[in-house]
Amino acid sequence: MLNGFLNWAAHGVAHASVWHIVVYTLVLTHVTIVAVTVFLHRSQAHRSLDLHPAVMHFFRFWLWLTTGMVTKEWVAIHRKHHAKCETVDDPHSPVTKGISTVLLRGSELYRAESKNQETLAKFGHGTPDDWLERKVYSRFMWQGVGLMLITDVLLFGAIGATVWAIQMLWIPIWAAGVINGLGHWWGYRNYASRDTSHNVFPWGLIIGGEELHNNHHTYPTSAKLSLKWWEFDIGWAYIRVLSWLGLAKPRKLPPKARIGAVRPQVDVALLQTVIANRYDLMARYAREMRRALRAELNRLSLAAPQGGAASPSQVLRAARHLITRERETLDAQSLAVVDAAAQNSPVIGKLLQMREDLKAVWEHSSASAEQLRQHLQDWCQRAEHSGIGALQNMSLRLRSYQV
Repeated sequence: MLNGFLNWAAHGVAHASVWHIVVYTLVLTHVTIVAVTVFLHRSQAHRSLDLHPAVMHFFRFWLWLTTGMVTKEWVAIHRKHHAKCETVDDPHSPVTKGISTVLLRGSELYRAESKNQETLAKFGHGTPDDWLERKVYSRFMWQGVGLMLITDVLLFGAIGATVWAIQMLWIPIWAAGVINGLGHWWGYRNYASRDTSHNVFPWGLIIGGEELHNNHHTYPTSAKLSLKWWEFDIGWAYIRVLSWLGLAKPRKLPPKARIGAVRPQVDVALLQTVIANRYDLMARYAREMRRALRAELNRLSLAAPQGGAASPSQVLRAARHLITRERETLDAQSLAVVDAAAQNSPVIGKLLQMREDLKAVWEHSSASAEQLRQHLQDWCQRAEHSGIGALQNMSLRLRSYQV
């Protein structure tokens, strides 16, 4: 009997090799990631796709086994994150709570917010509320992960406890830590969204596509997170497979800018098209600003500063990583750097001013369609008569959108 127990403790009932255990762990943790990104995030939190009831029940059961998370809690916290992004009310913003706190204690922030009944009541609407959810998944949260522990230990013996520990840490590390932390602190940005979201990597493989966090914050209701030709969202690949099987139906995708002939005048139809494609337009504007900045640096004299003051070229270089960012996301010191660049270069100053004027088209919701149309028409005329190539290019781009 002792030998049998020791044999089971060493090998479990599966007698699996090390590589078999590694593959098992990676496959199961990946399924958990898929459940979070496809079910919790895209389907439940943002309603970007509909899932077949059988698929939904599988994901709910799987998350009960591998995370113990309650759907309503996760959805409510994530919706609040979008509604209060980068403010003191954001449940897990590295801007207000610090990057180290979110990276290392992301799961603690989640648990603390999950106890906020006001958050659950305000942001948790529309999530599953059937008998299974009320009597099993939300009532016996730890019994699910306990069942997973028993299964892992039975299969692999003592090492099964390590497999289980990795499963339990997978979401807190990758989702609560990396995405909520690094996703608002480091990476690249395709779009100037009004937050600090970044795409951590262009290939969303490890975290199911959630690596493309700036894309998501720009188009939060899109079922697809990859937007550039070089980006890959494995979560979207799974959605496509489920759609082909008749088990999923995407409800919304990001608008795709279509470019055609330059329109002579701005009409209401073009105005609506510009507003729908504003993120593409502002991404183009950022590229034009970077080109203009390089041209300005080449033009300016590289002479040494006079009287201890920084030269115009030094002032512009200090602002090169800041001028394309939204002013609302900059602190006082960064704003001072940007304003100094505007004062030292009339071209950069004009580009910054015209960018704010252009944004007024979609930010002044109280204006009538005719007022906004006239504002956009005036903007195009000023851009084309500015003598600045970047502004002239932007006006042509704007008037080339296909309605």
